[in-house]
Amino acid sequence: MTGSHASAQAHAMLETLRRDAIGLDVHYQLATGERTRRIYLDSTASTLRLKVVQEVLDRFQPHYSNTHSVLHFSAKLASREYQWAHRMVLDFVHADAATHMCFFTGSGATAGMNRVARTLREKRPERDLVLTSIMEHHSNDLPHRKHFREVIHAPAILTETSLGSIDVARLEELLKNHGARVNYVAVTGVSNVTGIVNPIHEIAAMAHRHGALIVVDAAQMAAHLPIRMCGHADASQDLDVVVFSGHKVYAPGSPGVVAARQSLFAGIEPQDVGGGMVDTVWVDRYTVSDRFPDREEAGTPNIPGAIGLAGALYALERVGMETIAAEEEALVRSALAKLATVPDIVIYGDPDAKRFRRTGAISFNLKGLDHALTAAILNDYFNIAVRNECFCAHPYVREMVMLSLAEDAERLDNAALERLAEMHRGMVRASFGIYNTERDVDALVHALREIGARRDELAPLYRRLANGDYEHIRFRFDPAQTFSVKGEVDRLLG
Repeated sequence: MTGSHASAQAHAMLETLRRDAIGLDVHYQLATGERTRRIYLDSTASTLRLKVVQEVLDRFQPHYSNTHSVLHFSAKLASREYQWAHRMVLDFVHADAATHMCFFTGSGATAGMNRVARTLREKRPERDLVLTSIMEHHSNDLPHRKHFREVIHAPAILTETSLGSIDVARLEELLKNHGARVNYVAVTGVSNVTGIVNPIHEIAAMAHRHGALIVVDAAQMAAHLPIRMCGHADASQDLDVVVFSGHKVYAPGSPGVVAARQSLFAGIEPQDVGGGMVDTVWVDRYTVSDRFPDREEAGTPNIPGAIGLAGALYALERVGMETIAAEEEALVRSALAKLATVPDIVIYGDPDAKRFRRTGAISFNLKGLDHALTAAILNDYFNIAVRNECFCAHPYVREMVMLSLAEDAERLDNAALERLAEMHRGMVRASFGIYNTERDVDALVHALREIGARRDELAPLYRRLANGDYEHIRFRFDPAQTFSVKGEVDRLLG
């Protein structure tokens, strides 16, 4: 197959995935009374499900059975597909199955990161410190704080406009100063706030030089960029642990997954015990299995969740993550350029995509408007779904917001500056998936221009609630009129 033909085939498959994503044709009635199609720009929180994944699960469901047995037909089938799901994860992250393993967890990447923190604390107890960064989601911060004596946050690079990627020079200083104590460096592959990409393989080599491990939070990376755990010409750039979640990779629910070197989990008892992870149990003792991933997956697993996640990964691999990355990065660069033309907009994170690679997400504020009000108006009047507040990355968001107010600090008194800081205590985030297009970007830019031009008309139509959200004084959306589980069960049962 020629290069041009393969490229055309990849783009054709990508177009199929894009066109058939579930939820693209959802319509809601707006505050204006108009009924329009929703524009979904909240993929960093959760991606829409791929139709191909849903159809695979629908076809699997009649064969559903528990694993841990192969003595009847459906058990054979379910066990085979569940085993394949593990192999698919290792293939997706380019991990060597001879030395690496993966296991599934509940509660997305959060559960996986807690497992990793507890295990590596026990595995390397003499190393009681973890290095992470100011950029991290709480899921890649709080587990380390809970399980280790000390956590130090490396800063992001400060530029003339905002913050960039993690400051690797400062990180190396921390490794030199604390090397003998550092258990691992935990860093996000892609920021869930700004979409800025971190140089994880450079960081891996740096950590390994000092005897530390590298743990990568790939929750925002897996859907947007290729991941390569093993096989680098310089083996020090290989990754020790990668954690991500199905709900951010076009799969149903939130099965988390941990891919890691087997040696890091071998030789110690798994954190969770129960059925499936033991070889033998007596009244007074039990023996833990040496088999991966069985020993790390006590109890009945989320079989459909794992199969759905693996199916999504396989679909993305069929297209090629390099193709997906190129298209999404081009869309983000275009969005950055177009959003920069909106009057009174503040874009967070260094916007120079040549200096700092970006993908997936862009966070911003409109000057003089509370982030929650901007998000509410985007929803109620333009049917654009975005997210606001601090995105479970409070320190990173707080630092960028304060940097953005530096210019105002020179001309405002303290009281006015405090009011402005309170208004911009969070951000609005537009985030993208494979189904988003330039039309979606243009719709967002148009809506923000309209909001800015009509702020005196629109703002008085909202009241601020005690929780910080905004509610339209006349317009109400009743979710139960659109969908409820109880209502659907009643309808189906008659």
